[in-house]
Amino acid sequence: QVQLVESGGGLVQAGGSLRLSCAASGRTSTTYSMGWFRQAPGKEREFVAAVNWSGRTTYYADSVKGRFTISRDNANNTVYLQMNSLKPEDTAVYYCAVFTGGSWYATKSYGYWGQGTQVTVSS
Repeated sequence: QVQLVESGGGLVQAGGSLRLSCAASGRTSTTYSMGWFRQAPGKEREFVAAVNWSGRTTYYADSVKGRFTISRDNANNTVYLQMNSLKPEDTAVYYCAVFTGGSWYATKSYGYWGQGTQVTVSS
């Protein structure tokens, strides 16, 4: 079992930056590939970014490419999402999850979800 705890969300003005963290605990002897998703009110959860176990391969949704950067620190069992040039449409609850196989971009390919952290971008 793996427990994930997200942090770093908050309220920021458009054009600002935030860095989200996802700390893993529990069964962390295995290094997992990880992803970030987000869910806005009334919308489905959507893929944001993912990183493989080594950190060498990353994937991004088109909507965040060039603005967000996913990275990881395996020594500290933490995955980060650096978010720059934030837009009001980035407002959502952001979740991290463990990649369990399949398409990197599909929600069903992930398990062990965290509780989420709220990001609100004001215009």
